[in-house]
Amino acid sequence: MIKKVPHTYVIVFSLIVIAAIATWFVPGGEYIPIDEPPADGEVQEVVFTRVESQPQTWHVFSAMFEGFEKQAGIIVFILMIGGAFWIMNDSKAIDIGILSFLKFTKKLDKYKLIKAIGANNLIIVMIMLMFSIFGAVFGMSEETIAFVVIVVPLAISMGYDSIMGVSMVFVAAGLGFAGAVLNPFTIGIAQGLAGLPLFSGFEYRLFAWVVINIVGISYVLWYGARIKKDPKRSPVYEEDHHWRHEINENNTDTHHKTYTASWVTYFLTLGALIMFSIYWPVTTLRIGGGDGITGWFIPGLTALFALSGYIALRKSSPAFVLVILGFTILFLIVGVMGFGWYIMEIATLFFAMGILSGAAMNRSADKITHLFLDGAKDIMSAALIVGLAGGIIAILENGRIVHTILHAMAGGMQDLGNIASVSVMYVIQTVINIVIPSGSAKAALTMPIMAPFSDLIGLSRQATVMAFQFGDGFTNLITPTSGVLIGVLGVARIPYVKWARWIAPLITILILLGVVLLIPTVTMDLNGF
Repeated sequence: MIKKVPHTYVIVFSLIVIAAIATWFVPGGEYIPIDEPPADGEVQEVVFTRVESQPQTWHVFSAMFEGFEKQAGIIVFILMIGGAFWIMNDSKAIDIGILSFLKFTKKLDKYKLIKAIGANNLIIVMIMLMFSIFGAVFGMSEETIAFVVIVVPLAISMGYDSIMGVSMVFVAAGLGFAGAVLNPFTIGIAQGLAGLPLFSGFEYRLFAWVVINIVGISYVLWYGARIKKDPKRSPVYEEDHHWRHEINENNTDTHHKTYTASWVTYFLTLGALIMFSIYWPVTTLRIGGGDGITGWFIPGLTALFALSGYIALRKSSPAFVLVILGFTILFLIVGVMGFGWYIMEIATLFFAMGILSGAAMNRSADKITHLFLDGAKDIMSAALIVGLAGGIIAILENGRIVHTILHAMAGGMQDLGNIASVSVMYVIQTVINIVIPSGSAKAALTMPIMAPFSDLIGLSRQATVMAFQFGDGFTNLITPTSGVLIGVLGVARIPYVKWARWIAPLITILILLGVVLLIPTVTMDLNGF
């Protein structure tokens, strides 16, 4: 007899209860910075002190409220993304684009080399490498939620499942995040706190990123080949009925005319972009913490929009909506790398995309509003689970036991060799990541402890940073306290338990790979170490 898989809400609330029970038995503790400010290139030293713990009781019922406060940005982001894409989906533009893309991929099979590799395999690798680079360079994380809405239907249309769609975006970005070649939110902060030159040790981290991606992408391709051969082997075959039904329903009508409203939307958008180009003629795109690349990016994209928008409008309004989507993504990249955009700005960008899409399809203001509300309603369950997951962290922090857990783990590294020490640091960072999935927050908490300790045992601080890097990255793909993971799964309609079962073998492989990649950092003379 097959046991019924518990609802994701049940699983997360159970974790909240377990966290609350832990606050009754784990002593309270806190790391306090030493008053003397550190000199240049040194780490702010901290000391651990016992504090009175705060056992949590009825707080398990208020945890969701606190989780909503902590994860408010991601929750609103999900609702705005859901509403915006619901408006765009009403145009059927994405479905038309997917059909055209699939026709294009079939034509590629006429080339012997591509046929031998497999057009679908080539496309999957290219998409995953793109998102992995985004994860490694500017720490793409929350942004993946928006792309899941696009790539999951594409994956299912290609003969795969929603897990493949999530893998092509979220897993790929996670692999890049773990590689963290130039990620300012993890490596940048960790190296700064450890007193190391910003992004030093670049060469070995680049090598590690390549190895991690080869392993991760190979795993996804292997799984995809099995599902392509027999779609019913997918653990989410039943759940994907929603996507298959939506795709079949939307593909019934793919012929549209060009509305006058589309031309009006085109000229108004172009006018706004011209004003932006005048105000921001030159933009510097920064990769990591370097000087960056300076150019006329906004004027260039404006000119490209003027040309591609005109060509699309000569075909149909849905084609123009696809242009709006494409330039939304391009401006997202410019905004993140050039202006330091985060989820508020990105949500605003997609919100504008939704309104422009509705206007281009000649929808009234009332119709656009109803579509937005329908989209927000459809994705509400994903937003709620993010708030509930945030409650786990709230309970642990309110109970004042997070620092105690970290201190107990750090105490286990005494009298170990370099390889064992860096491995233990890696394990500690991996475990802490389950409790604190935020890379920057974890760096601020752990590096002031780990960096001075590495000096005492003769370990390279760069190796300590890499232990943090890997420990911070891999478990992001499975930890239920990650608002991004829970949000992605909610949008893709994948139950957490089924996802955990699927991703667990890959996580195990990646964690073991991390141990192997850490060994050269203490046994070889690497640049920057």
